[in-house]
Parts: sequence; structure tokens; C-alpha cells
Amino acid sequence: MSKRAVLGFIYTLHELRGLGVDLSCLQQKYGIELDSLSPDGEIERALELRIYADIIPRVQDELAGLKIGTAMSLAGYGPFIMLLMSCRNVWDAFQLGVRYQQLTYLFGEIRLDVGEKESSLCIRPSVLPPECRRFLIDRDASGTYQLVRDLQNSVGLNLQLLRISLPYPKPRDVRPYEDRFQCPVEFGGSETCAVLPSEYLALPFPSANKMAQALYQKQCDSLILQRANAAENLGQQVNDYLQLFSETFPAVQEVAATFGMPERSFRRRLSEENTSFRKLLDQVRFDKARQLLQETALPVESIAMKLGYAESAAFIHAFQRWAGKTPAAFRGRGGQGN
Repeated sequence: MSKRAVLGFIYTLHELRGLGVDLSCLQQKYGIELDSLSPDGEIERALELRIYADIIPRVQDELAGLKIGTAMSLAGYGPFIMLLMSCRNVWDAFQLGVRYQQLTYLFGEIRLDVGEKESSLCIRPSVLPPECRRFLIDRDASGTYQLVRDLQNSVGLNLQLLRISLPYPKPRDVRPYEDRFQCPVEFGGSETCAVLPSEYLALPFPSANKMAQALYQKQCDSLILQRANAAENLGQQVNDYLQLFSETFPAVQEVAATFGMPERSFRRRLSEENTSFRKLLDQVRFDKARQLLQETALPVESIAMKLGYAESAAFIHAFQRWAGKTPAAFRGRGGQGN
């Protein structure tokens, strides 16, 4: 997950504020002043996601993500967009878009599926907290559509989608989605997929420039390397991410994918920090358990469910291992030590 450009975060919050959403928690809880954020700065994805999970439940407009995607300006993508514009054709642009997707604002993984007659640009969403899942799926789908539309307008093309699918249940009114994407919209799949005729992939870019492409590709490589070298304390980032969940926690394979790493590399990085995914998940569950035991009157059975345990006995056993006492004893002593 690591760091990425803060511009997507800034765009999103500015648009949310324009929709009347109360953003006071930014300053109060996170020490962030929106209008003071530097557009050339970076933000940890785990922190960005935590803020969205905090703010989005206050959004009244269920189409907010769809609308905010229209604000994702080409200018915010820096050398990434210039790299795409200098490509030879649509195929090359999609291929490099997938390769350098770390430079986008997406919470998911892009791929291109090529068929004889139809091809699909798909976004497999990260495991997202339910509070902001639909919002971010809509924002990312709409923002990617905006990127492609602006890009093709810049190079003089006019690509039309055959259809698009979104990975959540069908809403009451699908017309805003059909109006936005200018094509039939399907719901209920496992990922976002925008389908277009495969013949589009061969369309040339009038702005193609091999020398410029090499320059922008070098700049993109440098950005990715810079962020990779700056990424420290993966364990804390994973901890922050896992804190977003309740009842159902993502598996190690899903978290590794969310952080853009093969599972083996993910486990190795954590091991180098003298921790593991299991230890981090246990710590998050322990933190949440202590908070629920101290601050609520929920029965142990309900707390066990919130922590993802199918049976309270398993939770009680785990809590004894963490705290050296049962949840009831911990609660009875006000969370104090032995």
C-alpha cells in the first residue's frame, strides 16, 4: 500500500466538502488542514483509507463517489499521464497504464483482458472497509473513466464502452450510472470491468513520441523507486489497515495484494521487522477487545463476533493468551493489570 501522491486525496476531500460533508474531524482527529496540504506531497494509503472510513458514513449522497470521479484531472497524474500520451497506440497506453498503476489513486489492481472481439479493462478492488467500499469503487471507476476520456480527447480519439460492470448489488436507480458511463451498466460481479471493442487497441496516438516516452518512463520509474525506498515500518501500516475492519478481517493473501506485494515478499518484509501477519492481527484484535471490554457493556459473545471469532470460547482462549486473564476478569478489574 505504502505512499502515493496526495492529490487524489485532496481532490476527493475538496469535492466532499463541496457536497456539504463535515470534515472537521480532519483537524481534530488527524491534525490535517485540508487547505494547507501541499499538492506535491505524499500520503500513506493506510492513513488515507482510515480517513475515508471515518468520513464517508457522513455522506448523504449515495452517488458521491460517481460524481467525485469527474474531478480527477489529468494534471494530477504528473509524468504518468505524459507517458500514456506519448504512446504509439491504445494498446501501448493500456499496457503501460497497468504497469505503472502504482502512480494512480486507485484502491485496487488494474489488468487488461484481451479477447478476439472484446477486451476489458478491469479493476479488482482491494479489501475495503464496508463503510467506504461502494464510495471508493464508484470513485475509482468514475475517475478511471474520466482519465481515459480526457486522455483520448487529448489525442483526438473517441472510444465508446460496450458495457461496464460494478462489484456490488444493483442500486434502486441505475440511470445515473448509465448517464455517467454512456453505456449499459451491470452490477453484482467481483470487480469493475469496462468492456470495449478489441479493434480499438490498434488505434494510433497522433502524439506518439518514442524519445519523450523514454523520458517519462524514466521519471515514472524514479517515482516508484523513491516511494519504495521511503516505505518504512510495513508492520505499522498493516496494523493501521487491519484496524479498519470488524467481524471479518482480510486474509494475509488479500492484505499482501492490497499492499501491492507477492505474499512471500510480504511475509519476508514483516519477518525482517521481527513480526508477522498473525502477530499483527492478534495485536489488532487485542486492542479492539480491550476497548470493547472497557468502554461498552457488550457481552463476551458479541465482542467475539466483532473480532471475527465464530465461537466465544476461541476468543476467550485467545484473550487469556494475550492478557493472562479472561475477558470477564479483565473487565471486572477495569482493564488494570495483575
